[in-house]
Parts: sequence; C-alpha cells; structure tokens
Amino acid sequence: MKISWSEYDPGDAWDELLSAPGLPRPHARKLTNYLASLTPARLSRRQQAAERAIVEMGITFTVYSEGQNIDRAWPFDIIPRVVAASEWRHIETGLKQRLTALNMFIDDIYNEQRILAAKRFPREVIETSGNFLRECMGARPAHGVWAHVCGSDLVRDADGTVYVLEDNLRVPSGVSYMLENRIVTKQVFPELFAHSRILPVDNYASMLFDTLASLSPRPLDHPEVVVLTPGIYNSAYFEHAYLAQAMGAELVEGGDLVVGDDNCVYMRTIAGLERVDVVYRRVNDTFLDPEVFRHDSMLGVPGLMRAWRAGNVAIANAPGAGVADDKLVYAYVPDIIRFYLDEDAILPNVPTRACIDDDDRRYVLDHLPELVVKPVNESGGYGMLIGPAASQKEIDRFASLVKRDPRNYVAQPVLNLSTAPTLVRGRLEPRHLDLRPFSLQGERSAVTAGGLTRVALVKGSLVVNSSQGGGSKDTWVVETGED
Repeated sequence: MKISWSEYDPGDAWDELLSAPGLPRPHARKLTNYLASLTPARLSRRQQAAERAIVEMGITFTVYSEGQNIDRAWPFDIIPRVVAASEWRHIETGLKQRLTALNMFIDDIYNEQRILAAKRFPREVIETSGNFLRECMGARPAHGVWAHVCGSDLVRDADGTVYVLEDNLRVPSGVSYMLENRIVTKQVFPELFAHSRILPVDNYASMLFDTLASLSPRPLDHPEVVVLTPGIYNSAYFEHAYLAQAMGAELVEGGDLVVGDDNCVYMRTIAGLERVDVVYRRVNDTFLDPEVFRHDSMLGVPGLMRAWRAGNVAIANAPGAGVADDKLVYAYVPDIIRFYLDEDAILPNVPTRACIDDDDRRYVLDHLPELVVKPVNESGGYGMLIGPAASQKEIDRFASLVKRDPRNYVAQPVLNLSTAPTLVRGRLEPRHLDLRPFSLQGERSAVTAGGLTRVALVKGSLVVNSSQGGGSKDTWVVETGED
C-alpha cells in the first residue's frame, strides 16, 4: 500500500504542502506526487538511511542537562518543507529591509540617537537594556553595519500570513544544520533534485566569507578571517568548526590571538604572529575582552576592543549589536523601519504587548491563560509561558514575575503555526514548524534561499527548539515555472 494524501489531514492549521486532504499546493506537487509513489516501508527505510548518514557525518547538537554536556545526533525529518520562489522573493525583500533598518537603529543608538531625540523610541528601553554597551558609544564599524549575520525566526499563521517572530542579532546559530540538512536530503532523494528547480543553499560559506571580507580594514584580495569560538564545550562548536572549514578560515580560541602595541590583532602560528583582519566571533559580548568587560573571561582577547575601536580589525557581529536583539525592541521594529526608511514593514511582526507599558501590562495580567509570555533575552524556548497549555500554578507564577520585572516580559497571542507532513512511526502526520533564514549585510546584502526549518516532533506542540524536543527539515525554495 502506497502513501495516500487523502488520509492526511492538517486540521485547522495552514499546511505547507497541502491546501486540503488530497490537494497538494502547486509548488509542492512534484514532491507530493513522488512521495505518493512510495510505500510507508520504503519511506521509513530512507528515514533510517538519513539517520545513519547523520551519525556517520558527526552532525550533533549539545543539550546541557544536570551539569553535563550531552551530544546528541541531530534530529531530522526527511520530508522537506517547500516554499514557492515567488513567495520567497517577497520574504527576502522584507528580510533585507528589516536588517537594513535594524543596523541603522544600532548605529544611531551608539552615535547621534536621533530616534530618541525625536521621541519615536522609548529612551527607557535603551537605558534599561542589558545589551546596550556604553563601551561602544561613538564606534563606527565599516559600512555602518553592526549586525552582519542575522537569523530571523519566521512563522506562518492559520490564514497563511508570514510573521517575523524574533530577530537574532548577536551570535545567531543553526546555519550549519541548514547546510547539512540539504546534503542529507540530496542523498535520500537524489531523483527529486534531478527533476526539480530547487534553489541552492550550498553557496552560503562563500556568501559569508565575501560579507566578512568586505569589512577588512586592509584592502586585500584575501584578508585573514578567523572564527573565534569559546571552545569544544560550546553547544554550537560543531557549527563553528564547520563554517571555518567551509570558508577556509582559521578556527581560533581566545588564547590563539594577541593584540600588539600597535593595536592590531595577531594570530599565533608556528611561523610567528600573523595579522588578523576580521574576527567572526561566536563568543558573547561580555566575554570578548577582559580588559573592558568581564575581567575573569578566559574566552576573549585582551585589547580586542581597543583594536576594534582603532579600526584595525573588524568584528562580526560587532560588539553592542545585541541592543537590537531584545524582544522588547522587537515590538518597535515596524516603527524603526518607518523612522529610518520611511517605509512600512514588508513583513509584519506578531502583535506584541510590552509589559513595561502600563496598559499592556494590565491586559497581559488579565489574559495570561490566552497568551504566550516571553522573557525578552532568553532563547531556546526557555523561560516562557504558553497560556492555554499552562496550569493555574504556572499562570500565577508568571503573574508574579511580570509584576516584579515588567521590563523583562512581552506577550503575544498564541498563533496556530503552520504544519508540514512529518514521518512519525511510518505514517505522515502534521507537525508545527517555523523557519530561520539567515540574512547577511556588509558592503552588500544577501539572504539564504530558505533557511533552517525547525519542527515540533511532539504532536500538537508549538515548541520547535531542538533543546525542547524539536527537529528539523530541509527547506526547498522551488521555481515552478508559474512564478
């Protein structure tokens, strides 16, 4: 017996592959027709082949549990998520608009502060931000760009609207899994790639290198770029090593770099010191330079901030970029776009209530059982309340938290996230998902064709993070000839 799409029912969610049971969306038709030619047993064998490949390739992620770092094989579902290229062009334009405005905002906050003087953004939000670094005031990174790599999380609601859920502007991770997902999917479904116009993602490393190279303070054809990692115990170390190798860059830890008396950064090599032009840092701001931030940091480089402020080295993302990586700042991004670009946001925000505002806070406290409440600087799905699934005890606890520190919380309606067919014990069942595309900005801007689709493997769950039991899928942006 072969796969039957008439038996697949996504319920009241928007499904990425089917508009109704047995009715594939036009851009997904080649994939759904192909899958319908397979039996569940054959499909399960391909899933098993993918899981073996992931183990053999050493694709892992780290879970911090009970004081231990546990490496696990990357959870992966072989059924791709498909997006029409015509829709993707709209999303790509919106992402470029968003990152351009956010970079103008960061540059303004650390320099003229025009948006504060015009009272178009609350000064209190900046003054109470743990990500605002006074040590960055007056800095002028190349091209006025502070956030060179941005991972924006996108979700689709039941009516098909694509929203930006949040922006990750400090040290966004996940792109290596996007790239590895494509490699594994090509092994599992090579025939589909031969007969479909799927836009490539394997040029990301060269796009990233070109972005970083455009920041170099020296006019070199091939500047020295290094990837600064906290080390092998970091949860994203796999990605740090992967990207360094893919770019042909050196993977370094803080102790491998030194700042000279000339305020230039050098890398220790067996041939002596070699000057570094660009540091792609995967270390958080406060650990970057023990001379300026945490004096006990063993992860950073003493003097790195001096070299950066002197214009002798570029750092991506720049220190201080996290001032815009705050779920409270997120609530104001449509206003930020209007202020700097005089345009409406192409991609909408999820309606967000900032608990720092008295009226919003009263509404949130009165409607906690209906809302998703998030701390403004947590990630990975930690520390949030999903009201409809919460107990009264949890709701009471969050009410207390919001009253105690309203600046730290925002609230949003519960979206009915879109679904996609996912292989579960030999059957195709709908599971909720999101999407993290990666945007780059240096001298030019670029966006990945698709991104990392994260999927909630638990039935009915809206939490897609791998640390919370989620997995991932390959994301296909497909030209159909009808676009």
